[in-house]
Amino acid sequence: MSYQQYSPRGFNVLPPVVKNLLIINGLFFLAQMTTVQVFKIDLVDYLGMHYFGSSKFNPAQLVTYMFLHGGFTHILFNMFALWMFGNTLENVWGGKRFLTYYMVTGIGAALLHMLVLWIGISGVQSDMSQVMMSPTPEAFTAFMAEHFPVYESQLSGFISSWRLSPADPKLINQASIYMNDLLTIRMDIPTVGASGAVFGILLAFGMMFPNSLIYLYFFFPIKAKWFVIAYGAMELYFGFANRSGDNVAHFAHLGGMIFGFFLIRYWNKKMNRFTNRE
Repeated sequence: MSYQQYSPRGFNVLPPVVKNLLIINGLFFLAQMTTVQVFKIDLVDYLGMHYFGSSKFNPAQLVTYMFLHGGFTHILFNMFALWMFGNTLENVWGGKRFLTYYMVTGIGAALLHMLVLWIGISGVQSDMSQVMMSPTPEAFTAFMAEHFPVYESQLSGFISSWRLSPADPKLINQASIYMNDLLTIRMDIPTVGASGAVFGILLAFGMMFPNSLIYLYFFFPIKAKWFVIAYGAMELYFGFANRSGDNVAHFAHLGGMIFGFFLIRYWNKKMNRFTNRE
């Protein structure tokens, strides 16, 4: 039994789009570090993707968020994967198709992530309305435990005071202010990184070279198709498990894979229709 072997080639044979994407991401990362340290300006606040209901949202962020990263490790792993798998894909597809795929999967990742945010935030808004229909310290405490457990201890003093005067209109109004402020904080959390597009690239590599061997940690071989399936299953699990503490947009990763899957299927269908003509 024989397997296709896949080993990334050196940087001297990098195709132009991958090379330029690496450079652009690197320049943006340097700009992030410089503007914060020198000018006290956080580019993430302007170019990171915000929820569409946030006052900080701008449609251009659906593109610009892909070129920002949350730290050195974040950009290192994304750019390594871009080089490792994107190199082969661009050589097969050509630069124009590869860049189209990269942008579609990156934007698609943002759209699915936005949809998931909308579902979650709509739930928070609905529960806020329920609390204010019958405002009690107990209902407010349950709301905090459900949606903002990290802040619950910080408001323990307020909750204790409210329990002493449950009908006090000032305390009821303050509870409303707290909930709206926490909702605003959640909507203003930015998302950054090329991970959605990178997961799309990973999906494409697995579809096009399913039996190629990928060496995990350079020692453990696994077929590309199983590697992609395992990664997709992990992202699906962690997404629904709602591991909010890991600060990872798991559904954005899935979005990149989903949009990549349908784009490849569309291209293949279009190609088959063209080649079947007599």
